[in-house]
Amino acid sequence: MFPLFMHFGHAPDPLLMLFMAIAVDAALGEMGWLFRIIPHPVVLIGRLIATLDRRLNKPERPDRDRRLRGILLAFGMTILALALGGGIAFVARILPHFWLVEVFITATLLAQRSLFEHVHDVAQALAQGGLAAGRFAVSRIVGRDPQSLDEYGVARAAIESLAENFADGVVAPVFWYVIAGLPGLLLYKTVNTLDSMVGYRNDKYRAFGMASARLDDLLNLIPARLAALMLTLAAPFVPKGRPVAALVTVVTQARHHRSPNSGWPEAATAGALGLALGGPRKYPGLVVDEKWIGSGRARAGIADIHRALHLFTVACVMDSGAVILVLWLQS
Repeated sequence: MFPLFMHFGHAPDPLLMLFMAIAVDAALGEMGWLFRIIPHPVVLIGRLIATLDRRLNKPERPDRDRRLRGILLAFGMTILALALGGGIAFVARILPHFWLVEVFITATLLAQRSLFEHVHDVAQALAQGGLAAGRFAVSRIVGRDPQSLDEYGVARAAIESLAENFADGVVAPVFWYVIAGLPGLLLYKTVNTLDSMVGYRNDKYRAFGMASARLDDLLNLIPARLAALMLTLAAPFVPKGRPVAALVTVVTQARHHRSPNSGWPEAATAGALGLALGGPRKYPGLVVDEKWIGSGRARAGIADIHRALHLFTVACVMDSGAVILVLWLQS
């Protein structure tokens, strides 16, 4: 395991640095004040992807050519991420105190607090400003058409986003850091950004973004299932939480989602909270007729968003605890 043998220099154990980064993210969140001055690492990754997209993904090119160029894009970006992460990790272990830079970068690539705050904002908007305010708040975290959502739809969309992003914004980054250190984390965030920018199934990206989407599915395979497990284990600590229903829903309905991974944390959340999530969704210019996940209420409300945030918080504590457990087992 990559992090386990990097003990030279002045840096502490990589897993201890990871735990520090989790704590920094929990305390400071997005650090918007800082990233108004300097660009966020994911923003830099996104800018490079956008530039390469414009140059490589010409609409006049045949699908076969665009598919090959998309493979080259995914391969090139992953190599760049591994090289950059490896370089930073190497310097962090030979220069005194430079390991603090690695902790900071790692913290910026986690999304515990920011995700909590964005979903909490939806609940606050619904409570204080009504449906129009709720639609605006939820439009910041979901891609679907907010004008098609009623109050229940806004609440469900916020809860679904919280569940899915717990997997790919919290569990997956931590998992890949544990497996491969900062290079693994940067690799994951790069692929995840690729998928969010070019991994669509429309005419423009169906061929070009195929490799990025498949690679993202692969990297999320284990983290999504770990996220479902943590959400299930967190259910007993939530008011009216249903751990058995969470487990049953995961086993029987996780595959109802069109994504091979997103259905797992969504199913755990639906079962734990006694809700029905998913179902038909309307995106700009597209209606997706998906199956429902969960056998509970489809009429989610503000109280359900707060219960989902409670579930998320407990699961985040478990995620941090898993890092400490691995650190203890390796000592």
